[in-house]
Amino acid sequence: MSHRLADLEAAIARDLERLDYPARRWRKAAETASGQPILDTAIIGGGQGGIGVALGLLREKVDNLLVIDRNPRDSAGPWKTFARMITLRTPKHITGIDGGLPNLTIRAWYEAKFGEDAWQKVTLIPKEHWADYLNWVRDVMAIPVESDTTCGAITWDSRERCFAIPTTDKSGKAQVRFARTAVLATGIDGSGGWTLPPVLEALPPTLCAHTSADIDFSRLAKKRIGILGAGASAFDNAAVALESGASEVHLFFRRPRLPDVNPYRWAEFVGFLKHHGDLSDRERWRFIRQILRMGQLPPTDTFARARQFSGFVLHPESPWKKAEADGDSVRVITAGGEHHFDFVIGGTGFVTDLSRRPELSAIRPHIALWSDRYRPPAAESHDDLARHPYLGPNFELTEKVPGDAPWLSRLFNYTFGCLLSLGFGGASISGMKYSLPKVVYGVTRTLYADDASAYFDSLASYDVKELEVEDA
Repeated sequence: MSHRLADLEAAIARDLERLDYPARRWRKAAETASGQPILDTAIIGGGQGGIGVALGLLREKVDNLLVIDRNPRDSAGPWKTFARMITLRTPKHITGIDGGLPNLTIRAWYEAKFGEDAWQKVTLIPKEHWADYLNWVRDVMAIPVESDTTCGAITWDSRERCFAIPTTDKSGKAQVRFARTAVLATGIDGSGGWTLPPVLEALPPTLCAHTSADIDFSRLAKKRIGILGAGASAFDNAAVALESGASEVHLFFRRPRLPDVNPYRWAEFVGFLKHHGDLSDRERWRFIRQILRMGQLPPTDTFARARQFSGFVLHPESPWKKAEADGDSVRVITAGGEHHFDFVIGGTGFVTDLSRRPELSAIRPHIALWSDRYRPPAAESHDDLARHPYLGPNFELTEKVPGDAPWLSRLFNYTFGCLLSLGFGGASISGMKYSLPKVVYGVTRTLYADDASAYFDSLASYDVKELEVEDA
């Protein structure tokens, strides 16, 4: 299949050449007073969101950029780490990261890699194939990525009129990157963090883990496992534990029954995906609160994957009142009685809370949240939604106090924290077709406005003769 992939890459090169208008580079290299280079854009996060933003900017001739990712090369995003599903949950016909180039779509790559018949037969995309596809996009488009590098607290350098971003690579080398604009593409937990409920917080890591953790499932063979939560990741972890030889897995949740309707499938149409951010604050709040209230069911194949094991037991209406270490096991108390497990897993998702983000620690007090802009009716209150950042139309952060930190509009939040303001963004594959162009537009608009005076001077001095006119 290597020749087919080579042919596809040659076709992409031809597509890019044919669509290369305007071709002229329009950004000039810049330096700080001390001679340090200033990036046009720093993108923090090298998963699907970061790669998609970088690709869009490169096609707009913004090539003075860098993607910074904390993970090793080829391990960006969750797909080869803690994502324990077998396939993506989105339809296989998704587009968006490809920037509208048919030859850069997942379908084109899949057919070149495995054949057209394989694409017709596949129902949902295996997650490892999605990860490999993203790595291929990165390489074929020559996207500059610095892996194994973490970012510290972003600050605004008023003298240089750019962000200062401290970074540390895996060798411990520290340096400061400067950038006119920055994009946070740090994933589903990128506006907060994974969280265990208070009932589990006191348990030692030898007895408890979150679904996002690096769990050695081989250690759970012949063990009794308790899982709190009923989202897709809870079922994924239950299935992996059982496939790894766990004798029993008991899954507990608050609802009287599992949801059987997926509101995220409802949302997959142009109106919502493209225009949620155009609604009023009240309407945006109502829509997203309703989606969260309805909940997200485990996909049919995920549910069946766990249910095929006789040792899998569901416990509806069973929130955990208490969970405590009892020797080498965990004693769990629910309304229905007492249970003992060798290990417990929290499938309890993440919380939106910008104070959990180290990269925002220095500027967080300036960032407007939804609680600063909108107060819903008491019956529609929602603490987590209130903590969402209140974003502008192109995913830019906004000021808590107008005029206090105007530079915040140069920092774009392309994480799941965009949900309330703009709908599905960088952490939601189904939204990328419409969300990526908005981020790219916001960045290029900022860069052009930054140097409007210089561009005017360039216009005023423009003297390329196209017509010879004789003096009268």
